[in-house]
Amino acid sequence: MILYGAVIAGLLFLAFAFFAVAQAGTVRNGAQSAADAAALAAAQDDRDELFDGFLDDLGNGDDWQDWLDGIASLTGDGCGEAEYFAGRNRSDVLECDAVTQDGDDGYTVKIRTRFDTGDSIVPGADNKKAQASATAVIKPRCEFDDDAELIEITCDGEDFTIDPDDIDLDLKPSDLFSVVLVG
Repeated sequence: MILYGAVIAGLLFLAFAFFAVAQAGTVRNGAQSAADAAALAAAQDDRDELFDGFLDDLGNGDDWQDWLDGIASLTGDGCGEAEYFAGRNRSDVLECDAVTQDGDDGYTVKIRTRFDTGDSIVPGADNKKAQASATAVIKPRCEFDDDAELIEITCDGEDFTIDPDDIDLDLKPSDLFSVVLVG
């Protein structure tokens, strides 16, 4: 009878230990999701600024080319967007840094969750929060023909012809730039 009780107690301890590991995994996955969302939001904010700058500079010489290449000077608040999206995922931004990877600009964001593992029977596993980081970059999708009278761009195989004097475009930022998580 004592052996039976010891086996049951051991199995209960293992069940609680597995539950604690599952809680930790859930917190870690939530942290990574929050970091991914924050990094993507920061880069998408810059992508939207690149798109707006491109539209604003059409017909003003060749300045639109810098916007389309993703090398124009930006004044937006990508890190502000990162903080907003981290907050929506019950997390706080610890760091937000502009980065360049393989020639593409973006952001690396590090977050810490506001939620934790809760109480646990596993020593040292009580109320642990998770940290995670993610990097997202903006990749220009288009090439352009400098010599054309009208502006001709090709974005992932789709051709667009733009008359700078009659700008009525059916384009979205995602037509010209992709935002992707890297590394």
